[in-house]
Amino acid sequence: MTTPDPTSPLDALPGAPPEPVFPSAPAPPDGVVPPGSVPLDYGRFRDEPMELYRELLRDHGPVVPVLLDGKIPVWTVLGYREVVRVTTDPNRFARDSRRWHSWHLVPPDWELTTFVGYRPTMLFSEGADHQRRSEAICDGLASVDQFELRAQCERVADQLIDTFAGSGRADLVAEYASQIPLRVVTRLYGLDDTEAAAIQDDSLHLTGNDAPIALQKMQTRMEALIKRVRENPDQVNVAAHLVSHPAGLTDDEIINDLLGSIYAVQQPTSDLIGNALRLMLTDERFAITLSGGRRSVGQALNEVLWEDTPVPFWIGRWAAEDTMLGGRRIRKGDCLMLGLAAANADPDVRPDFHSGAGGNQAHMAFSHGKHGCPPAAREIAEVIATAAIEVLLDRLPDVTLSVPADELEWHVTLMMRGVAALPAEFTPAHLH
Repeated sequence: MTTPDPTSPLDALPGAPPEPVFPSAPAPPDGVVPPGSVPLDYGRFRDEPMELYRELLRDHGPVVPVLLDGKIPVWTVLGYREVVRVTTDPNRFARDSRRWHSWHLVPPDWELTTFVGYRPTMLFSEGADHQRRSEAICDGLASVDQFELRAQCERVADQLIDTFAGSGRADLVAEYASQIPLRVVTRLYGLDDTEAAAIQDDSLHLTGNDAPIALQKMQTRMEALIKRVRENPDQVNVAAHLVSHPAGLTDDEIINDLLGSIYAVQQPTSDLIGNALRLMLTDERFAITLSGGRRSVGQALNEVLWEDTPVPFWIGRWAAEDTMLGGRRIRKGDCLMLGLAAANADPDVRPDFHSGAGGNQAHMAFSHGKHGCPPAAREIAEVIATAAIEVLLDRLPDVTLSVPADELEWHVTLMMRGVAALPAEFTPAHLH
């Protein structure tokens, strides 16, 4: 897609970092709520998501008009083929949320504001601008040395395990899985341990009333990082790579894109680690090889990406023109929410869901297309998750859950799904 022309309403809408933009234009069309819209059953989504997806697919087809919070209309794309079509056609299904005609229905405290309020990051950019910025961030992530990345992951994992190894007990989510991704990634970007810890603390407050303050703190820390990199251009890190990239990114572009990637990596990767540990500690197919079966770690991660994907939905795309999708009439300005977990279970492409995914990696857990998770970012996430699990099992080979598996609870939002806690016990171990 080309950059919006000067006469477009989009061009007249300014970005305003760090606050998201909530435009009043374009005006909503008549009958903004599609007929037959289904209120999303949040209880079933939380407790039995796969059954809900299959029911919606059976009763309404691969593209379903859904009401979020009872009144916000979105098209939920559940079919695998339809998700592929949306994600590979950025001309028709665009990323700039300022296209949405239903902002007037969105309450100021909506839980998805962080994801849909326009900010001048690569995530919301389109056309030539997105291509330029995407190439830069992809090149920056691809510049990460895989051996150094693995070594960094192992160092962080060992440091965390040292804090609880002697006690014989730990919550492997709060004390381990949730702590690892940002500690690793922020170091790759060029932040020291103190700055990385501060960024991690700030990231915990990116929802709710403290979000603007937390985001401003993170932005200030990133501004200091970029200033330091420009003053010392010989550094070897992702930030330095972006500063010197031939795309000629401005400081604001680099800061916004690094902040966007930090937010994108933390919770999904944390949930990937936690969900895979849950699987390995509760499923006998993995438990029998816990103490020595390194191959099973990769199998567990792939199964989680198919069946317990950390990002069940992704909002969104906005129709740039009237079109048809899955037999539905989509109107210009409509919002589409990608059902990534539902696509993974689509019976048209996976008729025997319970047979397992095996080595098949054609899942939608990382989305797809130009606005999907970049290949280099996927590799980093998988290296972090693999190292985290392998180091834990090496250090604590007899680790088991300290509560029955059916007592484990999940933290679930539309955009995130992960096991909330993993109370575990093991033989107290010496520090590394």
